[in-house]
Amino acid sequence: MDSLLSANVVWSVLAVAAFCINVLALIYIPRDRKPTAAMAWLLLVFLLPFVGIALYLLIGDFRLPKKRRDEQQRITAMIAERAVDHSDAGAPRWLQRVAQQNHALTGLPMVGDSSAQLIDDYQASIDAMAAAIDSAERYVHVEFYIAARDETTRGFFDAMEHAVARGVTVRLLADYIASRKIPKSVETFAELDRVGVTWAWMLPVRPFRGEYQRPDLRNHRKLVVVDGRVGFVGSQNLISRDYNSEKNIARGLMWQELVSRVEGPVVAQVDAVFLSDWLIETGEDLSSAERVPPTAVPASPPADLHCQMVPSGPAYGTENNLRMFLSLIHGATEKVILTSPYFVPDEAMIYAITTACQRGLDVQLFVSELGDQAMVYHAQRSYYETLLRAGVRIFLYPAPYILHAKHFSIDDDIAVIGSSNMDIRSFSLNSEMSLLVRGASFVAQMREVEQKYRSAGRELTLDEWLREPARSTFLDGLFRLTSALN
Repeated sequence: MDSLLSANVVWSVLAVAAFCINVLALIYIPRDRKPTAAMAWLLLVFLLPFVGIALYLLIGDFRLPKKRRDEQQRITAMIAERAVDHSDAGAPRWLQRVAQQNHALTGLPMVGDSSAQLIDDYQASIDAMAAAIDSAERYVHVEFYIAARDETTRGFFDAMEHAVARGVTVRLLADYIASRKIPKSVETFAELDRVGVTWAWMLPVRPFRGEYQRPDLRNHRKLVVVDGRVGFVGSQNLISRDYNSEKNIARGLMWQELVSRVEGPVVAQVDAVFLSDWLIETGEDLSSAERVPPTAVPASPPADLHCQMVPSGPAYGTENNLRMFLSLIHGATEKVILTSPYFVPDEAMIYAITTACQRGLDVQLFVSELGDQAMVYHAQRSYYETLLRAGVRIFLYPAPYILHAKHFSIDDDIAVIGSSNMDIRSFSLNSEMSLLVRGASFVAQMREVEQKYRSAGRELTLDEWLREPARSTFLDGLFRLTSALN
């Protein structure tokens, strides 16, 4: 009888605790959170109260610590104060307003007289960065989500070593979690120490040193700046094309990327992103010592582009990249062509894309036929039927390649390239950077890249999609629910 009474007491306590957890979840989880994300968290907590609340306490806060957010706000104000606005008077009025929105959110205005060249060959882009570093006279700034020394990147690391030997200051930032989990990461950063590169971790998770935030809030940016005159931005990490992963090698997976080499005043904006991250991570303010006036950095002809760098992430008070993407899609009048390896949009993005179809626009989406991350891959697939029924043309890039490039084009003279995927993680959880470009010559380059994707892959039709087995679509729907947990 005593054991039965004890069991009843235990179950009663657990029931009361679960009820209290559910009530508290209803009070706290929806605060400052999108309804879809709040509903996903509440569903998890209601179904598995103790597991759900434990996960929420671990990864439920999608913002960086207040101190870091305040520092980003201070830096943004400093950038805005120093930036010189070169408004693009020739742009459509709606695009001028988008640039104005970006300027208000990031402090960085639209600038002209710039040039950009796309590089879609994996090794060639790394070699181009290394060649630029070989020409450095003052400084080199390097920032990557993943940095690793291997056969593919050896020339890049050699170029940094030679630059240091010439007396050039080389600084490097790498994401703490992403770069440390790569094979031989210890050797990579020991090599940086050996050659004299000054480096620091981005968003380190070291609680005993007072450095902690939600572990999956990562810095996903990729950039290189040489002397403030040449820059590189895009999707590519500094690592082998198979990411030195045994799993990827076994599957034969290789990453397909797109990088842009930029010159002119826009390089100062790429550098501003690095200088901001360096200041936040190290406390060292380089903005005065190595700031190059944009007007002193002419671009190689033709310098006919207007550009604007748009950094985003959980240090900002709003989703800068998502707001820009939505504004551009809503402003399109002829075409919207999207490329994203991880396409898990929120409701606003789905409405913008399908509404563009209803307005009679040519809307295309390039994604990989294969997925390297099962949960994201299935969540992405869950949107295909909605998109196909709306009239979006979906092109599948063939195995064994993972189309990791992140870019899109609007009409014939507007494009975006950078590190940001079109998913909830990139919109809310990762620090990203996106380069907005207005110029027909640049979009013409992007059209050539898009045509390569079409030629290499195949188009997915609605009839084909409706023949997908039920077990696959079940997983798609299941992981679509979990994708909203931000």
